[in-house]
Amino acid sequence: MGDISKDINTTFTSEKVKALINIKFTSSWLESHDNDLLKPFNISVQQYNILRILRGAGERITVQTIKERMIERSPNATRLMDKLCAKGFIERFRCESDRRAVYVSITPEGLKVIDDINIEVKSTCMDNISEEEAQTLNTILDKLR
Repeated sequence: MGDISKDINTTFTSEKVKALINIKFTSSWLESHDNDLLKPFNISVQQYNILRILRGAGERITVQTIKERMIERSPNATRLMDKLCAKGFIERFRCESDRRAVYVSITPEGLKVIDDINIEVKSTCMDNISEEEAQTLNTILDKLR
């Protein structure tokens, strides 16, 4: 890794095109890295994201709220939550006043697995950049969106 032009053996028509391809390539590389870290826990990146959202919420939240907060919007979020339910990592509750609304919370087992995974600490992919560089990168990415 180091130079996108060499990594994928191509040239680009402009620095903006190169940056766009670099973002997509790096995103895929990061997801692959996360998948490797999550493999021993038998959960996907999207399932991990759901657990993080629920841990951060600190209380029951609706399925819709989870879908809105997901990093990677997933049309199969309900299926992902089904799998987490089956593993005992989350629980679902029907709203008493609106039977269409479903609330979700993380279980103690879910909290334990997310603490055991601790992907932010175990991941080394950001070790090569400083806090200042990370701040600059965040500013650029926020501007891009």
